[in-house]
Amino acid sequence: MPASPSTARAINDRVALRLLQQEGPLTAGQLKQLTGLSRPTVADLVERLTAAGLIDVVGESGEQRRGPNARLYGIVADRAQLAALDVRTEGVSVVVSDLLGRELARASVPIADDTGTGPAVEQAVTLVERAAKEAGAERLHTVGVGAPGLIDPATGELRDSSGLPEWHRRLVAALQERLPARVIVENETNLAALAEQRDGVARDRDTFVLLWLGHGTGAAVVLDGRLRRGASGGTGEIGFLPVPGTSTLPSATDCEGGFHSLAGSAAIAELASGYGLVAAPASSGEPEAAALVRQAVAALSVPSPSASPSPSSTSSSSSGADRFLSALADRLAIGAASVVAVLDPGCVVLGGEVGQAGGEVLAARVGERLVRMSPLPVEVRASTLGGGAVLRGALLTARESAQEDLFAPRPR
Repeated sequence: MPASPSTARAINDRVALRLLQQEGPLTAGQLKQLTGLSRPTVADLVERLTAAGLIDVVGESGEQRRGPNARLYGIVADRAQLAALDVRTEGVSVVVSDLLGRELARASVPIADDTGTGPAVEQAVTLVERAAKEAGAERLHTVGVGAPGLIDPATGELRDSSGLPEWHRRLVAALQERLPARVIVENETNLAALAEQRDGVARDRDTFVLLWLGHGTGAAVVLDGRLRRGASGGTGEIGFLPVPGTSTLPSATDCEGGFHSLAGSAAIAELASGYGLVAAPASSGEPEAAALVRQAVAALSVPSPSASPSPSSTSSSSSGADRFLSALADRLAIGAASVVAVLDPGCVVLGGEVGQAGGEVLAARVGERLVRMSPLPVEVRASTLGGGAVLRGALLTARESAQEDLFAPRPR
């Protein structure tokens, strides 16, 4: 059946808004060309969207033409302000943006292990409120939160998860109470995969697995363009995967003895020490493993022994770095091979701070091992977003939710 006039108008409005979001400011003529709608229909939708406060004139086209230049219409970016949070065991980071995702403020706060639940929650909420004030946002429309742990697929709530601080779950409730905003919670690794698919190394893939390598380990599964969470929200809990090379087996309440014992930051740091590598001071919040992997990759690129005051020490350092990266690739390939054998994703992204630090050097070594271990073709890529992928994914989620709400047709 043909759509009713009101339904057709709503569809046309959404199409136009999506184009303005993707392409940036457009003239009415460009909207006509891109949508295939008639000139009067485009004129009507421009009038409706302007009256609704969703678009406005943001300039004029630069085309050389007789008469006045055509008006450029763009989405009203300050129609809503958004926030994204990356919640880690050691602290919280926040970004505030406008409706188009342009950053307005950024802040972070460390939270010590011995901080009580109440004070930790207060520090985090105050951080968000302060960042919103700095951005000039009187009211946040939507807040996207990325946190470790399981997200209940039925309720969207952060569930109890062994080893995570209590303030994580309390924080979500506090944000909902203190902020007049919609709060959306998602697993951090899932958000990182979303960011890598939209803005990172997996832009050309609709099926891939992101292997998170940061302070801890995790995985996110994207199949046929959709993020898969599983029956209980636990898809990707690869830290609990039983693997060879550990002294015990994981349990329902402790991932010690699982893949985490091979690829978590502490395990990688211990591996590096066996090859004589000592981490230089890492940036704030960065896992020690990321600094070690970055140093090892840099050691391999030393141009020549003559560039160093001690050729023998340079050669020794390079050899230790090479052997460390090979041993690390052996470990990562064990977890990656299990995922590839079950899901056949065709692409594995080494994500998180460690994956980004290893770059193409580490990705290539893992890829070589997977070729030998699996009959299934798979490409291994290094993250281009690293640990920042969580904040980016949280912001994308908040922006999409806000736009779904603001761009929805309103009753007449």
